[in-house]
Amino acid sequence: MNYLIAGTGGVGGSIAAFLALAGKDVTCIARGEHLTAIRQNGLKLHSDLKGEHTLHIPACTAEEYQGKADVIFVCVKGYSVDSITDLIRRTAKPDTVVIPILNVYGTGPRIQRLVPGVTVLDGCIYIVGFVSGKGEITQMGKIFRLVYGAHKGTDVSRDTLLAVKRDLEESGIKADLSDDINRDTFVKWSFISAMAVTGAYYDVPMGEVQKPGEIRDTFIGLSRESNELGRRLGIDLPTDLVEYNLKVIDKLDPHSTASMQKDLARGHESEVQGLLFDLIDAAEAHGVNIPTYRRVAEKFK
Repeated sequence: MNYLIAGTGGVGGSIAAFLALAGKDVTCIARGEHLTAIRQNGLKLHSDLKGEHTLHIPACTAEEYQGKADVIFVCVKGYSVDSITDLIRRTAKPDTVVIPILNVYGTGPRIQRLVPGVTVLDGCIYIVGFVSGKGEITQMGKIFRLVYGAHKGTDVSRDTLLAVKRDLEESGIKADLSDDINRDTFVKWSFISAMAVTGAYYDVPMGEVQKPGEIRDTFIGLSRESNELGRRLGIDLPTDLVEYNLKVIDKLDPHSTASMQKDLARGHESEVQGLLFDLIDAAEAHGVNIPTYRRVAEKFK
């Protein structure tokens, strides 16, 4: 199968690099100086899992790409989803599957509404990956786990789903084919929201969240509130999200930070709407008491 990576940032670039290292057919969509550097010098990967590599992966803008893809990984930020719908329409075949890998909950159904007729799945990822220079991606730590699956009512070949899983695992990416992707994307939203909001609120790396004290207590409070939201939404949560989120945060590289935190620190557009205010809106709509979220939101209004 051939893969198109829409968005070659920390997540998309890591997926592309790992696939390419395993000899898979992959093309990257990028832009600006990042794209120029990839074209001229290759995509440079600094990886705790794979080491140092320079990969000469085909790369172009969305407008330049004229092929058809078997699998499209959507790895843009939540605020850029609308910008890639034309790309999806042009590059999708009847049996193409689109797998959004975003931090924001509800992305799969949102894209499906924008591109009716294309098979859109949903997904989430656990990784510390970021753009560390023009044409350079850094993957930190030992966690690289991709969860994907179809929402109820989405008709997709199981052979295709398993073929994607096989390719990912052959590339060194832990791939989980979800039996309830609505649950799993909500669980990821809960975690990344608590992680990103806590890190940005206190302006600290995750090592500070791993220590007992006020910062960790804030992370716990946010996790507890999103856990209650999940239960009000009727999501069949497999475990208490506080316990789960703490388990994940404690495995992260102590120097890592969320992309939202990096973007806010640089004055860039960020996912603060999707990771903070959308969760607050959902909680308020379902009568969930969220004192921790309301407190930290004051900083970002």
